[in-house]
Amino acid sequence: MSDRIPTATPPAGETSSELECFPYSVHHADEGVCLLVRMGPYRILLDCGIEDISILKKGKRSLPADLVLCSHAHPDHAQGLFALHQAFPSLPIYASEATTQLLPLNWLGTNQIPQFCQALPWRSPVEFQDGLSAELFPAGHLPGAAAILLTYTTPQRTYSLLYTGDFFLSNSRLVEGMPLDELRRLKPDVLIIEGSYGTARHPHRRTQENQLAERINRAITQGHCVLMPTPTLGIGQEILMLLRSHHSFTGRDLDIWVDGMVAAGCDAYLKMLPQLPAPVQNFARHQPLFWDERVRPRMRKITHQQRPDIGKLPCIIITDESADLERYCQPQTGPWLILLPEKPGRLLPHPQSLPELVPQPSPLVPPTIVETYLLAQHSDGPGITQLIHNLRPQHVIFVHGSPAYLADLTGLDELQNRYHLHSPANGTIVDLPVGDTFIQPAAPETNYEGELNELGTVITITLPEAIIADPRWRVFADTGLVEARWQGEELVIRGLSQRELLNQTSDRLIASEVSCCATCKFQRGQRCLNQASPLFGFKVTPEGYCPVYERNSNEE
Repeated sequence: MSDRIPTATPPAGETSSELECFPYSVHHADEGVCLLVRMGPYRILLDCGIEDISILKKGKRSLPADLVLCSHAHPDHAQGLFALHQAFPSLPIYASEATTQLLPLNWLGTNQIPQFCQALPWRSPVEFQDGLSAELFPAGHLPGAAAILLTYTTPQRTYSLLYTGDFFLSNSRLVEGMPLDELRRLKPDVLIIEGSYGTARHPHRRTQENQLAERINRAITQGHCVLMPTPTLGIGQEILMLLRSHHSFTGRDLDIWVDGMVAAGCDAYLKMLPQLPAPVQNFARHQPLFWDERVRPRMRKITHQQRPDIGKLPCIIITDESADLERYCQPQTGPWLILLPEKPGRLLPHPQSLPELVPQPSPLVPPTIVETYLLAQHSDGPGITQLIHNLRPQHVIFVHGSPAYLADLTGLDELQNRYHLHSPANGTIVDLPVGDTFIQPAAPETNYEGELNELGTVITITLPEAIIADPRWRVFADTGLVEARWQGEELVIRGLSQRELLNQTSDRLIASEVSCCATCKFQRGQRCLNQASPLFGFKVTPEGYCPVYERNSNEE
């Protein structure tokens, strides 16, 4: 095969590179994930979450890859697959059985979608080409979500690469967590891993569910209708199962309405019931998973005839995240509580900046409340590092997360000292030389020329633009504090990290009754996630404070 990703020269002491990764898109924002991996002469496309596939049509080669592997059915990993199939009908596309059943939800407006994706079994290697095989392992995240192990064997040695897709180590209502014990034996040479939440640490999954259920229960008790826009697959179905089984709602005279694409996602789950965990199948033997008007709380699809009366009594509505919410929040309905899911690595707009989202109050319409909640479908920082340490790869490639969150991960000493870390931008080739021993990457160039001016007691240091353009600058200056000291005749400047600031104040333990960022319910991964706070999205020190502080319920 003559068309290959260009290769770079491997470091001294390592074998020539048989592995490379070319990311068409790494999902730093909303562009989705699409990665091209080269293993020897073979090219494998991992996911196609880009809407515009024109970049895959460029060049003279007949096909953009030898095969395509899809990790799961969410649009940011799969929305370009149908267009890719139309452009290259002979290009084989593979996924798990459950994913092949869920994929058509990405193109509901398109007539006659062919079954273009072939199903692969779990935990059973499938050889596609001479020496090239793939094996799927459950990834948690979503029914059918797969971590993909690629293996390429030569006469000299065997090379392996594991792509996690989106993964979740913990069990959720409808999906069992990633089986870490099974993966521990793999020890791949390369790990491509999502870093959606960066280094943030989350409460236990059951704690997240209880906090959400308590907030919904409190709103219903106070006479509010609750409106929850969610993605088509995943969170909406998890919430429905939570409401069916949580003690605050069991037997309650309450209507739960499901609309649009979320309802279509529920129907798709019902058709693939054998693919769901055994406890879910057992539950379904005794009562319906979703649509049930006999058992309280009643769970119904919204029909055209019922729509005018919805919201006149306290109820819960789950609809598409892209839906026009004003069609629900009509006059003579509510008051409304709109609960939006937190999106990792992305700053959600403040409600005051969204007049199209929140209906304008009037004498007949009480003010609408907009809040966010956490019901994670991705592993947090400790889960990410736990998986890396269990797999012990030589190279770790971080994708799927904001650049700031991924920089938090690549800046961890516990990872830098053990692995080659990569966080590539779109269109950047990542060469992956694999050797018998780990060789620490060479330290980057750290000498820059700048200017120093003194005026009275003020010293101004001017740094070149090359420093600001370097992605390491975000980590260097994330606290806004630097330390300058003399080293012989040289003045050395370095940024003070959050960890150092925390260590400096560790001798003064922060009591739980103190009102500060360390005890605030919106502090996660050293960042403020309170949209009403002027610190929203920024890293915060434990001893910080803002006017909209709210105590963490776990501290009470």
